[in-house]
Amino acid sequence: VAESDPNVIYVSTGSDGLRSNVIIGKGVYKSTDAGRTWDHIGLEATGNSGAVLIHPQNPDIVYVAAIGNPFAANPERGVYRTIDGGDSWQQVLFVSDKTGAVDLEFAPGNPDEIYASMWLAERKPWTIISGGYEGGVYKSSDGGDTWIHLQDGLPNGLRGKSNLAVSSGDPDRVYVLIEAPGESGGVYRSDDRGTSWYQVSDYQPIRNRPFYYNNLVAHPTNPDILWGMAEGYSRSTDGGRTWGSGGRTPHGDNHDLWINPDDPNIMIQSNDGGANVTRDGGQTWSTQNNQPTAELYQVDVSDDFPYRLYAGQQDNSTISVPSLPDRSTPGGGEGLWEAHGGCETGPVVPKPGDPDIVYANCKGRFGVFNRRTGQERQYYVGFWNLYGRNPAELAFRFQRVAPIHVSPHDPNRVYHTSQYVHVTEDAGVTWETISPDLTAFTPETQVHSGGPITVDATGEEHFSVIYEIQESPHERGVIWV
Repeated sequence: VAESDPNVIYVSTGSDGLRSNVIIGKGVYKSTDAGRTWDHIGLEATGNSGAVLIHPQNPDIVYVAAIGNPFAANPERGVYRTIDGGDSWQQVLFVSDKTGAVDLEFAPGNPDEIYASMWLAERKPWTIISGGYEGGVYKSSDGGDTWIHLQDGLPNGLRGKSNLAVSSGDPDRVYVLIEAPGESGGVYRSDDRGTSWYQVSDYQPIRNRPFYYNNLVAHPTNPDILWGMAEGYSRSTDGGRTWGSGGRTPHGDNHDLWINPDDPNIMIQSNDGGANVTRDGGQTWSTQNNQPTAELYQVDVSDDFPYRLYAGQQDNSTISVPSLPDRSTPGGGEGLWEAHGGCETGPVVPKPGDPDIVYANCKGRFGVFNRRTGQERQYYVGFWNLYGRNPAELAFRFQRVAPIHVSPHDPNRVYHTSQYVHVTEDAGVTWETISPDLTAFTPETQVHSGGPITVDATGEEHFSVIYEIQESPHERGVIWV
């Protein structure tokens, strides 16, 4: 949002959290009527982006941090600038066709001084490559015309994703949270506008899973107060030297924080559950249950009436809701929600003929949930825990979203898949593998995900797996995967 004209808004597209299901961005959009209408204003080839920076006095001068195409090298990366409100764009900082820009900050009080974080990043279906010998922190002192690479005191070997923070309370001070090997990663601080740096912390909780998180925010008037966003929500009050919990936000997987510069007790925080507002400096937060932000992996329906819809919600529980709600429900709409075993990835599939029995999956673990008792029992198909495991070492490569399919001919016959097809004839109690490896197995893709700095083995990138299975409703035993 333009500081000089709040009716002017720029939005860049494509997430900077390059997960395996990331969608490539489509460029930049602009509104001049406070978001009522939008125009596409270019940069469609830049792929994903990490930041938009609007000149504080001139809303026509805008900078965009272009990460690039996450799946392929492309030259449309780096820092772009427009001086005519998006009618034309100029690439003002370019490092390579694999290294893009992920963050931008103005020096407080001087919009001609700009700091940029550059990141070598590449997404493959089976891994995330975060970091290399390119990238790091750059600075321009002339509005983006020329740039210098800031290196004095910063990691000079492998370096990955980084995020910048500044405070108007001390325009000379700059912070960067940087992904780097071992204890060299963490928070670095400059007290001379980036000329030299020193490490103040290697606090691990704010360094967790940097390709997905990695966000640092400084208090607008007190430069000693910082927040770090990652799986948790952390806070420092001594210039980044020591850290502790920043309090409990309504949801984990934290990504960003906006602080009202006129009243820092008012903050808006975003995470994988949505957005939440505090008016008391983070002691309490608004609800997230008033936002249509659920991301559903798949949907199934029961065969009773009114039927219920079942789904796995990304980063929440499984859920079911009635197709025809009661006119009056205790607790309002939330009183209609039910969780049904498994976990976020799902799927959750009601048993035909007995919708109180629900077949569920949690990242490759199969379970049966009983709505009448509220209990779930898990059964061993071939694996219990995907986290931290190299798929090359596993007998069964279950994906996090491994499918469940109930035979249309027998509700006790259920299919579940890894690289093989597994079947139960007794509603999950015992299992048999009935196929060979049906995937185009590629040994070179069976690796720990992540590198060259940070391993990220969650099962999300398990490759050479079966994603879908259906049995013919017309002929028992005819199966498609």
